[in-house]
Amino acid sequence: MSNLRDLYGRSGDDSQTSNFGVDFVIHYKVPPSERAEAEAGFVQLIQALTTVGLATEVRHGESESLLVFVKVASPDLFAKQVYRARLGDWLHGVRVSAPPNDVNQALEDEPVVESERLRLIYLMITKPRDEGGAGITTSNANWKYVDSIFPLHSHNFNKKWIKKWSSKSTLEQADIDEIRDKFGESVAFYFAFLRSYFRFLVFPAGFGFVAWLLLGQFSFLYALLCGLWSVVFFEYWKKKEIDLSVQWGVRGVSSIQQARPEFEWDREAEDPVTGEVVKVYEPMKRIKTQLLQIPFTLACVIALGALIVTCNSLEVFINEVYTGPGKQYLGFLPTVFLVLGTPTISSLLMSAAEKLNSMENYATVDAHDAALIQKQFVLNFMTSYMALFFTAFVYIPFGHVLVPFLEFWRKTAQIVTFSDKPLPTQHFQINPARISNQMFYFTVTAQIVGFVTEVVVPYIKKEAFEKAKEFKSKPKVQDDHEEEAEFLDRVRKECTLEAYDVSGDYREMVMQFGYVAMFSVAWPLAPCGYLVNNWIELRSDALKIATSSRRPIPWRTDSIGPWLTALSFLSWLGSITSAAIVYLCSGARGDGSHGTPSPLKAWGLLLSILIAEHFYLVVQLAVRYVLSKLDSPGEQKERKERFMMKRKLLEENIGQGASEKASVPGIDNSEKITRAALEEEARQTSIRGHGTPEEMFWQRQRGMNETIDVGRRMIEQQLAAQKNGQSKSPVPSMKAS
Repeated sequence: MSNLRDLYGRSGDDSQTSNFGVDFVIHYKVPPSERAEAEAGFVQLIQALTTVGLATEVRHGESESLLVFVKVASPDLFAKQVYRARLGDWLHGVRVSAPPNDVNQALEDEPVVESERLRLIYLMITKPRDEGGAGITTSNANWKYVDSIFPLHSHNFNKKWIKKWSSKSTLEQADIDEIRDKFGESVAFYFAFLRSYFRFLVFPAGFGFVAWLLLGQFSFLYALLCGLWSVVFFEYWKKKEIDLSVQWGVRGVSSIQQARPEFEWDREAEDPVTGEVVKVYEPMKRIKTQLLQIPFTLACVIALGALIVTCNSLEVFINEVYTGPGKQYLGFLPTVFLVLGTPTISSLLMSAAEKLNSMENYATVDAHDAALIQKQFVLNFMTSYMALFFTAFVYIPFGHVLVPFLEFWRKTAQIVTFSDKPLPTQHFQINPARISNQMFYFTVTAQIVGFVTEVVVPYIKKEAFEKAKEFKSKPKVQDDHEEEAEFLDRVRKECTLEAYDVSGDYREMVMQFGYVAMFSVAWPLAPCGYLVNNWIELRSDALKIATSSRRPIPWRTDSIGPWLTALSFLSWLGSITSAAIVYLCSGARGDGSHGTPSPLKAWGLLLSILIAEHFYLVVQLAVRYVLSKLDSPGEQKERKERFMMKRKLLEENIGQGASEKASVPGIDNSEKITRAALEEEARQTSIRGHGTPEEMFWQRQRGMNETIDVGRRMIEQQLAAQKNGQSKSPVPSMKAS
């Protein structure tokens, strides 16, 4: 926790960890060579912020920069912003009912949480001016000196958060709700997903351990249970994320699209439905650009596939054929090639993916990010699984196809040694344990490396950066007030931190799910390793956000986005991959030698895949049916809200209580019949002019009591007429007293 103490200051006084009411910080660069232009931009910045109702303060930053502190200038103005945003949610169908007309009453009924406050203030800063914002973004060329815009960490909360999570063995829904209130639904959905995934991993970890003890590698029973588990988890999470979105009030929020500033439109046109003027980009242009994804995917397969096949065949030659001197050191050579080559090729392909994504010119931020994630998933799929596919589908079942590659490496090594003496080699034999060793690396070694990269390396970089600053000889520009000094020091440190990217954490977990669904049949202990890793991951990710990253912008979302599609694909692919691996590799556990595996039939492989896929589809339908019959808190809340809305509409339209008696006109508003009242009615009728007979008919008696009085008078008149011997009584008029 020394990192926490260093980041937050060493004082235990809460006043020393206060944010002084600051909501956002804008880090503004002032290059000495562009001082005049930067100064003019700074003036425009303050004017733009003030125009939208934000108060500002400026202080010195690090290395020719300024810190612009931003908060809401008027609580009443912000209350209207909140009301307007919630009303917009209702219009887009996110909220079941509209907020009350009274703004103060609306905020009292539903107080503003911290994540909502920060999100709306960020939108006030970044939304285009024609939408009511200041239009300040780091990607806008008009604000090229704006380096970053970020909210400040709530340091007291972070300390309590890390301490509480470090001491708890399991996390509850209340812990996730707390994250939602502080960091928004985007981050909360990740922790909710990781929590659910961690709990579900208990099942494959349990029967995986039993399979490792009793069944060994390539067990048909384990593959069956693992496939069943992947379907149940995926379908459960689909229902769970809907439930969470309803509980958090963000169901359908993805329909509220945020405009992308970099969008380049061709023309403006009138929306045929709303009549509004919208910016249009020709769909065929985007489709033509999207067709470039085909050669992009082929480039990924060829480049990364060639690297992985080359390095793996070299590794097989060194470890299983070559027997000469230096073998123990040469065995690291393929790993070195992979470590150097994979990031280089991946970086080039990732740059190409980003360039291609920009060329596709999406109008909204969500569409742009989703398309980029899909391209990144292709790259991650190749780098993560290609080596295992090579071992499972080439090396173990068809080892003989490697003989030409091994001969190539033998001849190459012979040339490199500059010796006529034949290299010491042995006959090639298939080693079924190879895939287990690979899975051990991805399950244990790679997870340790990932933890070091995510948590330890940023800590070391931060410490090194602080030490480097101490040796700088530049004079200190800051002249901070004593009561602000510690606060400003913390803010300057937060400026140096990296922005938190939740998609990176999603990528790690989704790829891990793929390892379990597709390849754990080769090493059933893999889920056990991931179970332990994810218990640590829940806490290390919290620590990473609190100490090694800037506070994330609390964006809203109603799902895990494109990663749900990736989960669906990996779950389906896992069912057929596991079946194929069992069929291809189960015979190699004891009798594969000299590159000659057990006899295989193409029809057997296809039949295994076909049966596995149909099993997957049947189980998926069954699980969906069962889950659809189970109630959840989110569904109960949604039904309750809709019921309350319907009852409110009934009460507003047919009277208080929506009862049957309330539908009778004037049941509670009758007036006592008096001559004055009747004369007043006659006067009003004469003023209005003569109405229709129907109108005059229904205006004779107003209300239940009036009808009763008139009826009683009629009865009295009829009785009086009978006593007087009259056979017929005149009907009293409304003017009778």
